Amino acid sequence: MATHDAPSVEGFVPFFRHYAQTWVHAVAAAGMTAFGTLTIVHRGFAVLALAAYVVPPIVLYLRRTSTDRAESDVTADSAETAVTGDGSTDTETAPLERPADETSLEPERAGTWTLVDAPTEATLRDVCVTAADAVYAVGEDGLALAGAALDGTDHEWSIALEDGPAAAGEDLHGVDATVDGEAVWVAGDSGAVGRLEAATGRHTDYTAPAGITDNWLGVAVGGSNSDETVLLINGSGAVLRGRYRDGDLSWDDPVTPGSGSSLSGVALADASVGYCCDTNDGVFETTDGGHSFSRVGPVGASGTLENLATLGRGDCFVSTDDGVVHRYDGLMWTPERVGDEAICGLTRREGETIACDSVGAIHERTPMAEWERADTVAPEPLLAVSVDATGDRAVAVGENGTVIERR
Repeated sequence: MATHDAPSVEGFVPFFRHYAQTWVHAVAAAGMTAFGTLTIVHRGFAVLALAAYVVPPIVLYLRRTSTDRAESDVTADSAETAVTGDGSTDTETAPLERPADETSLEPERAGTWTLVDAPTEATLRDVCVTAADAVYAVGEDGLALAGAALDGTDHEWSIALEDGPAAAGEDLHGVDATVDGEAVWVAGDSGAVGRLEAATGRHTDYTAPAGITDNWLGVAVGGSNSDETVLLINGSGAVLRGRYRDGDLSWDDPVTPGSGSSLSGVALADASVGYCCDTNDGVFETTDGGHSFSRVGPVGASGTLENLATLGRGDCFVSTDDGVVHRYDGLMWTPERVGDEAICGLTRREGETIACDSVGAIHERTPMAEWERADTVAPEPLLAVSVDATGDRAVAVGENGTVIERR
């Protein structure tokens, strides 16, 4: 069962322990120190110093308590008396209504998770289900697979790239698509970067962008076809931003959002808003398409951050290698226990979050903020998962060519 936001139940002390690990606490402490220093000018600054440190946690605690009470009222009101067909009454429990992340009414989900026969035994490291309902997966030796849209006549998987965009056989670590699904970007070792056109299968090699041949550990794409923002992350903690417009591609100078620790995940909700995370408990938000980043961590995780997913500003889920997913609501981080294994892959759509782990299990988050393990378990570790905006298709990939699909 997941850990909920419940300060009214757990009390102020547990709340403050978590608060003390957040960036809000760090800012409050800095404010207290600054005003405290000014007491040499006037003793009245001592009051401001105390207020700077004491007021934020009290306000946050009361706000969260108020939210919990509101949700409790909804829960109580959800037991309604319904009139049956014969005029008698029957007590029914109505669905719990909550704010709209996962806590909205549960969306319909297609089918069950089943193993797919993919044309490879190579490890697949990332996957993307596009808006056009097609699927792309990338992995060892530059391999890129394509799965046709479900409304087509051919549902078989095919090889889109056999040895990478530069035909150099470098491992690929990331794949993402434009919002319309018409263009797909891949990235990997030794600066490997490529763009595929979904309609024609044609690819263009953009390896060594801005002359950089680092190992790219992830890629995120925002915008639509021919008006694309591309973010690449590497093991030195740098983000490289590219702009693709009508066939022309330009790259900015790389930026380092954190301390230089290896970046482990990146995602764009649109062409402007996105997040990246590093292996030093840092999460960083951009609202200008990757030109700049602001720190919204530390998360306060016990484990190392593995990956992340977002639907927009003030919405970010980050997974760790100790089985916990941490949820950011624009203000604070809340941990949710998913399992005991590393949560390698994470994906979100409106009303649903899906995670996959290192023992091949799929976990789906319910509207009640609980995590349920799917019945189907893959025979190999799963490394990435993706779902389309409608939930009609979800795909997870992993070691030894493992592909598991829900449709």
